[in-house]
Amino acid sequence: MMKDLFSLEGRTALVTGGSRGIGKMIAQGFLEQGAKVYITARKAPACDQAAEELSEYGTCVSIPHDLSTVAGCEALTSELSGLESKLEILVNNAGAAWGADFDEYPESGWDKTMDLNVKSLFFLTQKLHGLMRKAANEERPGKVINIASIDGIKINPWETYAYQASKAAVIHLTRRMAARLINDHICVSGIAPGAFASEMNKAAKDHSDAVGARIPAKRIGRDSDMAGAAVFLASRAGDYVIGDTLAVDGGVAYSTIADAWG
Repeated sequence: MMKDLFSLEGRTALVTGGSRGIGKMIAQGFLEQGAKVYITARKAPACDQAAEELSEYGTCVSIPHDLSTVAGCEALTSELSGLESKLEILVNNAGAAWGADFDEYPESGWDKTMDLNVKSLFFLTQKLHGLMRKAANEERPGKVINIASIDGIKINPWETYAYQASKAAVIHLTRRMAARLINDHICVSGIAPGAFASEMNKAAKDHSDAVGARIPAKRIGRDSDMAGAAVFLASRAGDYVIGDTLAVDGGVAYSTIADAWG
């Protein structure tokens, strides 16, 4: 029984924001466990290049789209529906951040961040619901994994107001979506990453030792840490995890060390 617990053989996955960073880590993990993976990102050249690189590990297909609007979510759904009759795994990872002083924080930055991080996550899942229902059953439920952040659990020192609010919203939205979609044998869960090297977290990417020193685990996250958590939730191993968001952060979010993140 345990031998195939983490296998994704025969399953099809879509990872948004899959051309780099956390999305790419997750896509590679899925591929190495046997899934066929579609990745999407706003910039087509970067998405195509990432899919080519990831194809070393399995079947990876690039379908670039801008998911910042509902129309973009519908366009992606339409293209994927022409390629696949069903979808087993959806990872909502595409996201944005914006930092500015409280007195100068712009509406444009607020809207961009909240629209992509919260609204598009909901509406893409809504649009793909039909494809996911076709694949899901009690013995092999579908999986939706929403990528939040530990900044939605514990505030950080930076003035990224919309980002932190949006990630707290994702954690609660994950619970609400889970309560509904389990009726269709679709398990919704989340991951709240801490410090991983990415374009969104340039401090971790460029100053890994300094950032790692402030984390209880004394290091930033590795690609395998993120891939392992996502594979757990996406595979049979995670079939009984519904509505929870897993902090993958080396101990920051729930640490009692006052300066663990600051």
